Amino acid sequence: MDSVKIDLELPEDQALALAQFVKRVGWAEFRQNAVDDKEAYLISDAVAKLQRAIADAGYAPR
Repeated sequence: MDSVKIDLELPEDQALALAQFVKRVGWAEFRQNAVDDKEAYLISDAVAKLQRAIADAGYAPR
């Protein structure tokens, strides 16, 4: 499978808000916005990677 690298620069307040959002969002929202379970799992995996990248940048809310 091919990969896509996304380089993103955000102001600190947006980085913190996004970190809070990905901490709070969960399966119910993924499934509600996906066409099926398979897509919901793909969304979940992508959000987890986003959450790790944000945390690695120093924005990991408790």
